[in-house]
Amino acid sequence: MTTTIARPLSPRRLTDDRGMSRATAQKRLMIMMLLYGFAVGIVLTKLTFFAVFAGPASAKTIGGRVSRGDIVDRNGAPLARTIDAWAIGVHPEQILGDKRDIAQRLAGILGLDENKIYAQLAGNNFAYIERDASASLVTEVNAIGEPAIVFEREPQRLYPQSELAAPVLGFLDMSGKGASGMERALDTRLTDPTKNGQPVALSIDLRAQSALENELGQQVVALKAKGGAGVVLDVKTGEIMALASFPTFNPNNPGAAPAPTRTPEGREIPGPFFNRVTTAAYELGSTFKPITMAAAIDSGTVTSMARRFDATQPLSIDGFKIHDHDGQNRWLDIPETLIHSSNIATARIADEVGGDRLSHMFRLMGFDQPMPFELPARGRTLFPAKFSRITTMTTAYGHGIAVTPLHLAAAYAALVNGGVWHPATLMKVADGQAIPGRRVISQATSDRMRQLLRLVVLEGTGRNADAAGFRVGGKTGTAEVATGGGYSKRANVSTFAAAFPMDAPRYVVIVMLDSPNGAVNTAAYTAAPVVSRFILRAGPMLGVTPDATRDIDVSGLQAMVWRRPGEEKAKSTVDPE
Repeated sequence: MTTTIARPLSPRRLTDDRGMSRATAQKRLMIMMLLYGFAVGIVLTKLTFFAVFAGPASAKTIGGRVSRGDIVDRNGAPLARTIDAWAIGVHPEQILGDKRDIAQRLAGILGLDENKIYAQLAGNNFAYIERDASASLVTEVNAIGEPAIVFEREPQRLYPQSELAAPVLGFLDMSGKGASGMERALDTRLTDPTKNGQPVALSIDLRAQSALENELGQQVVALKAKGGAGVVLDVKTGEIMALASFPTFNPNNPGAAPAPTRTPEGREIPGPFFNRVTTAAYELGSTFKPITMAAAIDSGTVTSMARRFDATQPLSIDGFKIHDHDGQNRWLDIPETLIHSSNIATARIADEVGGDRLSHMFRLMGFDQPMPFELPARGRTLFPAKFSRITTMTTAYGHGIAVTPLHLAAAYAALVNGGVWHPATLMKVADGQAIPGRRVISQATSDRMRQLLRLVVLEGTGRNADAAGFRVGGKTGTAEVATGGGYSKRANVSTFAAAFPMDAPRYVVIVMLDSPNGAVNTAAYTAAPVVSRFILRAGPMLGVTPDATRDIDVSGLQAMVWRRPGEEKAKSTVDPE
């Protein structure tokens, strides 16, 4: 048996083998490092691409949609914002999985119709399955694992306050353009790339807006009214501090808003997109009486507050009979005419003023044309073509002339601010930059009107609008709803027009209810209490501190008010102006 003995390797051969192994390992390591560097480079390139082209600073995204600037209130609180969202699309020709199964799974995740999704998957062209999707939805859809489903960034318009200020803000259409409200009015500015994403500040104060909507909305529901309107105006600048219209809608989902309806009598009840403050013209009843009185005082027709007018019985003119709702059946002086809201005395005063001078006053107040301000939906007024004698008398107490609540707000601002009418605006006005107004009455007439309006709240139909310490003045107005065949005996428009504080006016507040259904439906019991509750809540927010030691001096006018035997005289004011 032969035994073979292996010869040991020489030291030189061992060295050569080790060198070859080391060289091979180095080559492999180098290749791995190159591959790793290439992969990292691809990732960094992708990240750079998304940072430059898909980030929130991008002006345009898929579908040509434009990123919009934010809308904020006067204090910078967000009203409308643009946030990052996602679009989910599909390339049908690239689908690898079962289309029916994918459609079923997508429908479950997105809450959409399965058959509609399947039709998109079975088509031949790229289709969007969902726009404005959240990141969580994208994650769930991505988990399906279908490479033909793609995701791209796009902006989404968000209204963080939900329904709050919806009639002011409006909403966007499917193409991302402003469809209504300030979204439409500011469309060019909000999408202007040179503005660099700067937010646009409105005149609205979000806190006052919330208080107005809350108080008005509760009253609309409680009285089962067809609708309601409210507006708060700065008397010096014309800035709209709050604007509410009911019913309303959610601009995040405008498609869910109900359609207009009709009453059994055939009267159309507008839907939530109808802005009752700026679009609807109403006969606002006795709220016109202070304007008529201002015309009489300013023209010199009435020179003494003690002058009396015959209101002992209804006034017959041209076959038309003018009545008082709660007649005093006696002669009334000027303060009493407003305190008791006498149609008869007001008509007699207007008859002396004359149609030319009264219509001139109404035109100065802007009642003959739409309010010139930012919202595209501006209601036309109903203004008589000719002021005959009977027309002059009836328009004096708000019958036969129709304006929007915003028209009335601007007029009352002029009555109390020293006599200057300013156009309303929804844009924040910088200090000292208010749009110049036009003088409509003298300072002396305005001073007198402040006293008279305060007296109506202290002793007249406006008592329920008073708010302790805020020195509220104003006037009620209850008017039958105009129909195609005349006037309804079952429905009215009840309005309270207020200003505060009357010793140094800052704001006008208008509240209107359309067809309230309370036990008593006059404005004194429907609209006036809303004004009181709003002022108590929002007055301090708007910079007015309640002060029970201040008031405007109305003692001289109070002394003229006749009281029945045993009727207590109202308390005199303190710290007269």
